[in-house]
Amino acid sequence: MKIGILGIGAWATAIANLIAETENQVVVWSFEKDTIEQILERHENTKYLPGFPVSSKIQYTDCMEEIIDSEIIIQATPTQYIRQTLEKNKVNLSSKPILNVAKGIEKVSLKRISEILWDFGCTEENYAVLTGPSHAEEVAAKIPTATVVASENRELARTVQTLLSNAYFRVYSSEDVIGCEMGGALKNVIAIAAGIIDGLNLGDNTKAALITRGLAEISRLGVSLGANPLTFSGLSGLGDLVVTCISRHSRNRFVGENIAKGKTLDEILSNMDAVAEGVDTTVSAYLLGQKQNVEMPITKKVYEILFENLDPKIALNDLMLRQTKPEWWW
Repeated sequence: MKIGILGIGAWATAIANLIAETENQVVVWSFEKDTIEQILERHENTKYLPGFPVSSKIQYTDCMEEIIDSEIIIQATPTQYIRQTLEKNKVNLSSKPILNVAKGIEKVSLKRISEILWDFGCTEENYAVLTGPSHAEEVAAKIPTATVVASENRELARTVQTLLSNAYFRVYSSEDVIGCEMGGALKNVIAIAAGIIDGLNLGDNTKAALITRGLAEISRLGVSLGANPLTFSGLSGLGDLVVTCISRHSRNRFVGENIAKGKTLDEILSNMDAVAEGVDTTVSAYLLGQKQNVEMPITKKVYEILFENLDPKIALNDLMLRQTKPEWWW
């Protein structure tokens, strides 16, 4: 089976390596010709996933047509670049099974990734999303990892499970596409807040409170959009949230930590090759919460810190001194 991958970042590379261990053909598309040449020369993605060998079985192309004729297309382009990538290459995704592995919400439109792909011919029947606590660096190192694939098409979900599951990478299945997409996207916002906590040298009590109350916000917004509340207790919700808030690999946590240490957002992002999806998702989540009339106090403060220059210490004080209330979930 031919598997085409859109994107050449850390996660795309880790997934390509994983599939290359099987008998399937793997073709990776990217417009970054220099990165392709470097990988072919060194058998390592030094820009996005340094320190890990890349399988020589993986093929690379900058021709979109070579990807579109794949039996499964894996969408690994960062959220805010999906639309322009597909539009520029005049891609029609009708009748093509699509597995999305990116996590985010499009700015302006406030669309989930599945909804972006609907605009290019993809359907609910042909769409699946892979999510969960799965840092590319650890998957590349073959550290045991558990994920979840969500699709309204059970057969497609089973196909993905068979394709990706092995001794170090386990894939569960779900039918809650909305819940899995929202959990994967919104945890990045909370991870920025977790980094701020680390940058302020606060304690485990604070981090635990953030993760718990952050999960409440994620659940409230997700449920308002039609998600199953139980989904947020699983790998795509709690699991992904925990790993992103505590891991040294988390780019979003890194952003928050450096903000708390006094660096500007522009300064931080200009020194990062990889994309911290949580920065743009903060804007989308903040606006989507307003649209859905869902209370999201942590998200609001992260937005104000990133884009309105609110002092992180004042933001924390504001959150702690909010009116007391019962611990309701959604």
